[in-house]
Amino acid sequence: MSYHILYHHRIRADDGQAVHVREMIATMRDLGHQVEECALVPKTNGPKTNGNTQHGGPSRGARWQRLRLPRLALEVLEWAYSRSAARRLVAAGRRTPPDFIYERHALHCRAGLLAARVLGVPLLLEVNSPMCDEMAKLGLLRFPRAARRREREVLAGADRVLAVSDALATRLVALGAVPERTRVVRNGAAIERFGPAAQHAAQSLRRARGLPRAAFVVGFVGYARPWHRLDLVLAALGRADLAHAHLWIVGDGPALPALRDAAANTGMTARLHCVGDVAPADVPAYVCAFDAAVIPAINEYASPLKLFDYLAAGIPVVAPDQANLRELVVDGETALLCHPSDDDALAACLRRLGADAAFATALGAAGRRALLDHDWTWRGAAQRVVRAFEEVRR
Repeated sequence: MSYHILYHHRIRADDGQAVHVREMIATMRDLGHQVEECALVPKTNGPKTNGNTQHGGPSRGARWQRLRLPRLALEVLEWAYSRSAARRLVAAGRRTPPDFIYERHALHCRAGLLAARVLGVPLLLEVNSPMCDEMAKLGLLRFPRAARRREREVLAGADRVLAVSDALATRLVALGAVPERTRVVRNGAAIERFGPAAQHAAQSLRRARGLPRAAFVVGFVGYARPWHRLDLVLAALGRADLAHAHLWIVGDGPALPALRDAAANTGMTARLHCVGDVAPADVPAYVCAFDAAVIPAINEYASPLKLFDYLAAGIPVVAPDQANLRELVVDGETALLCHPSDDDALAACLRRLGADAAFATALGAAGRRALLDHDWTWRGAAQRVVRAFEEVRR
């Protein structure tokens, strides 16, 4: 059955959050559903002629993307945003009544809840992080009491709260989500993009970099921030028995200048390859060019997009040994897990993969099978969202 979905988000950046939005909207449309994107900065192309429209407009979106304000002023705007966004959602819903509103949770945001009450339709709330806790930890929460009150109201009021991990779901229930209405919808990968074409392009990328034939490429994909701890990977590769290893970083980010300096100070500049931003269509080829992929550090509730891409490519993964990743992979069977923030443990895992190609290949293949067996794809994620709505409708 086809549904009409009013999809709301408040994302300004063009990063992993935007990737998630684009993939979910595109997949829902591929499944035959009509999706209206109602957003501060639209992430999909439009308007569409098949009923799949967007509200926001490129000029307004560009203005919001350029906006730079002190945190206090920005949070005031976030606070005020809900009412205007709710009005736009209601207007869109009255033009073409939706079956449900799908909203990506944001700080101080009650727009979806307010609109769902007016329109008399269910609200499905996608939650990727405990926003108040996360912003407070970063020292960026200026109105904590108001923010937590709104967060609790929205979590309790949503017809379904869709958390990206079991660890996050447990945390959200403690913050006000109703256990019986809380489901887990993990992130996914576009498995079809990691086929022979990507594998062929990967070999060209390695040749273009002028890598020695025996080079062992350790890769990371994402916007590199200091908390990603890529310094741990550089330190691990500084061991004498990993002298043949090269670190590829696909993406930009504020952590890279310090990493380049560290590489220069340790004589590793030639082994650090900061590729920079690449088009989304080119990411699979870069991932397929890795011999091993790393997640040096991750928060305790995430469902990291990069992990699903690594698994889809059949690349062996080294990641921290923590609960939200143990939901996805098994140490020694579908990935290697090591103690967080321990470059010695990280080095030992990479050494094992670099020294035993057969084991590395088998580990990567097992990770890919696990992804397929659990249907950790964007199609699978979209279908789980639809099933969550159908539960409500019954």
